[in-house]
Amino acid sequence: MMANPDDHGLLTDDADENDSFPFPFNQAALLTALNNLRDAADLHQLRTQAAALVQEIANPMGMLIPDQIGETVELTVGYLRGEIDQIAATLTLERARYYIDRLVRAIGEERRQPFSDINLNRWKEREYDDLITDSLWQIDRRDSTGAHTADYWGNFVPQIPNQIMRRYTRRGEWVIDLFAGLGTSLIEGQRLGRNTLGIELQPTVAARARALIEQEPNPYAVVREVLDGDSATYNLAEALAQHGQRSAQLLMLHPPYFDIIRFSDDSRDLSNAASVDQFLEMLGRVVEHAAPLLDKGRFMALVIGDKYARGDWIPLGFLAMQAVLQRGFVLKSIVVKNVEGTAGKRARRELWRYRALVGGFYVFKHEYLFLFRKQ
Repeated sequence: MMANPDDHGLLTDDADENDSFPFPFNQAALLTALNNLRDAADLHQLRTQAAALVQEIANPMGMLIPDQIGETVELTVGYLRGEIDQIAATLTLERARYYIDRLVRAIGEERRQPFSDINLNRWKEREYDDLITDSLWQIDRRDSTGAHTADYWGNFVPQIPNQIMRRYTRRGEWVIDLFAGLGTSLIEGQRLGRNTLGIELQPTVAARARALIEQEPNPYAVVREVLDGDSATYNLAEALAQHGQRSAQLLMLHPPYFDIIRFSDDSRDLSNAASVDQFLEMLGRVVEHAAPLLDKGRFMALVIGDKYARGDWIPLGFLAMQAVLQRGFVLKSIVVKNVEGTAGKRARRELWRYRALVGGFYVFKHEYLFLFRKQ
């Protein structure tokens, strides 16, 4: 029995968990149905046709099923239902036709930024639901699937490189992580089809990273190479040239937060800098060394936090931001991310609370993600 076409909620009543999976539709038939919907004489006729179209979407033998010769378009059923629901719920034909035209463009045209695979004509698709566009990131639990591990102090949560690569790169492009650690960015890169090079100063850490990366499937057969060396001096141009590349499309930096954690005894390690000023100078050299290999107009992501020294707050994040801005970049965004799940503070929560009360300070629960664009 067909629902009342004037009931604005009719179009999502049949939604189920399968609505989130892409499904191939007959593109020509779908566009014809939408054009017929656009020609409706009044709202009642439009809603009647919209209800019939929703039933057709769910019909496994219907006219929207791809044939052997026509073009197909992949859409999630939930997205298509939602768009038609919005069309049917309008109060004027003019507005309904605006939404129909938008859906027609989404089906027939792709619109992407030169630095992203996101189809802006389908930005409401469920595949983009988890993309964060706000400047406050609250990630309660790190992704621990596959080869990801949290048993290294310097690891950032995998959700950070996942979000950044999806927003600021296209499949097949090149990403350089200048502080590779255990290869979190490289693991995410191979999941997303991005080629990645990671520079790691400590050979033992680099070896562990390679072992973890090899455990992860590589469905797009991309390059994911961990290179032993100093990111301030490593010959990145040669490393790219070995793969037939002259430049990268994204730089990622997750350096030590000065001396909060001493990662090694190596004097080239930023965590061994003698002062904040020397830390910023060393970080600046890393940026200066890598920046020429980043394509003009493309992005660099810096993840860093602040620190306390003798009870005083050191705004390391903003000092690092200024160091980057002095080297040919413009600031696009500042993201504040929670660090609720850090292993050290989680194990000693009560102690840190006591220290905060005694010392008159607040316990760090955030870090920064600075997004820069090369001029």
